[in-house]
Amino acid sequence: MTEFKITEKAEYLFMALWVLVLMAFFLLRWEMVYLVLPVLWLLFVAVFFFKPTLDVEISRKLPHDRVLEGEIIDVELRLKANERIPSLRIRDMIPEGLEVVEGSNSRVISLSKGEERVLRYRVLVKRGVHPFESILLSYEDPFGLFYVDRVENIYQELVGVPRIQDVPTPYSTRGTKITVGPLPSPRVGEGVEFHAIREYQPGDPLKIINWKATARTGRIMANEYESERKVDVVFIVDASYTGFIVFDDLVRAAASLMLNALNDGTSFGLLLAEEVPLWVRVDYGKRHFFKCIDFLSTAKPDVNNMIAYQVEHLIRSRFPPRAQLLYFSPLLTEESRNALKTMSEFGYNVVVVSPNPYSAIDPKSREEELALKLLSLERRVMLQKMASYGLIVDWDVKKPLKAAIAEVVNI
Repeated sequence: MTEFKITEKAEYLFMALWVLVLMAFFLLRWEMVYLVLPVLWLLFVAVFFFKPTLDVEISRKLPHDRVLEGEIIDVELRLKANERIPSLRIRDMIPEGLEVVEGSNSRVISLSKGEERVLRYRVLVKRGVHPFESILLSYEDPFGLFYVDRVENIYQELVGVPRIQDVPTPYSTRGTKITVGPLPSPRVGEGVEFHAIREYQPGDPLKIINWKATARTGRIMANEYESERKVDVVFIVDASYTGFIVFDDLVRAAASLMLNALNDGTSFGLLLAEEVPLWVRVDYGKRHFFKCIDFLSTAKPDVNNMIAYQVEHLIRSRFPPRAQLLYFSPLLTEESRNALKTMSEFGYNVVVVSPNPYSAIDPKSREEELALKLLSLERRVMLQKMASYGLIVDWDVKKPLKAAIAEVVNI
């Protein structure tokens, strides 16, 4: 049963009626009571002639559940009234991350019995998960005395997927066997050509241990074979809050290079180094790609001071041996720089895509401009020191990532 509530206006009116009755009682002027009758008649009309139960069927339609960030989409509200409602207010409770750019998510309409109506508005989508949770229906009688609210819980999720650019591959596998595909690499396994003997690494299968070499050297040694499989790639995204100003750029870069790996048929994994790290094991294919993209879509800058520990732990337990690492970080913290050193010390080839946070700031004064230039110079010196640990792409985020990669790898 729909519960009607009185408005503030009605409360003041009822209070005035009581005052009028009390005055008539104390002054013994009973004719004053007749002044109450028009108001009572008004209440009678409002209750018995303008009291709908909000019997409305309503639904919401989104064009897709995943949309590229920056796109504008239409949201449709479909209504069917099972009774006459002279003045119905509808408000779609849109998520905070969406911006209405055309139309309105709040309307006041009049519906006759059996009438169907479609309401539309347009929103600008940002990266992230945007939950549409409910639609608020409300009605107020024409005299402003009573109102009724009804919440229709219609839960839908819209995922804003990071924009993906066409970028070149910033890594190579020089010295490996030339095979079909752009990224061949040596890999231990069965049924392939013998390549060399090396020290056993965590994650290697036990069956490739060379027991003769192990007995001779006193260390566990393993056979290494030449495989015609493309190199494994691990994407490592630094989600530290210190880089929040370029975090969206960071995610777009990772998504773009992930699509590049998918198109090359390369297997890849993802480490999203938030406060609680997210690890997606190495795999390949479109389903795996969209799984990783979903995680990138929902990623947020976090209070993260343990990325070096997370990287070292996963290198010892999860990262494939001799994988290519793609590290996405502005390298603002000592912890993020230690993570890069750790990757290099374990013998991995590392490419760092480092968006320049100072390039994302528009100076508002001469002093701010000079301060940004000084900070950029300090950053350049820092990157030069870190260059011995990997190939660093210093990216001015106001320019295309493709151009920044081409400058470094001479494409």
